[in-house]
Amino acid sequence: MINFFVSLIVGIFMGDNYLKERMERELSPGETQEICGGRLLLRKYHNEGAMLGLGKRKGLVVTTLSLILTALSTLVFVLSLSMYGSNMLRTGLFLLLSGAFIKTSETLKKQYVMDYVSFGVKWKPLRSLVFNVSDFCIDTGPMVSALGFKNQRRKLRKMRAKKQNTRKNGL
Repeated sequence: MINFFVSLIVGIFMGDNYLKERMERELSPGETQEICGGRLLLRKYHNEGAMLGLGKRKGLVVTTLSLILTALSTLVFVLSLSMYGSNMLRTGLFLLLSGAFIKTSETLKKQYVMDYVSFGVKWKPLRSLVFNVSDFCIDTGPMVSALGFKNQRRKLRKMRAKKQNTRKNGL
């Protein structure tokens, strides 16, 4: 299982890195390219703050908060490995952790995070948001974890019920 998670993070890092390097080379600031029939828009945006540009002029605060949250996410993931549980829970935690690693390392290295994809929708507030792979990992990770946690609770209830039935039948 550990090999799966290592392969996953390497794949996410490499994919995100490739896309960012390509956007740096091919797009100039302010330029937009439509792909997938206009459903996705490629653009180059250097986000110096956190999500939605929050903390834009507070780089040290954003970096420190990113380091703390990444460390906490790492701790939760490591603890989840030692517990009986759902692989779906761990996969969600790992997606969250992958996104956090990418964002934190890029913030430490460049003092900004490069975002490069938007949704080609008519609603301007959504159309103006720019994302990257780590954003999608950070957004989908908790959802997958929540489903995995729900599944894990169901498995534990079934295990307890089975133990209780075994004890009743054994006595």
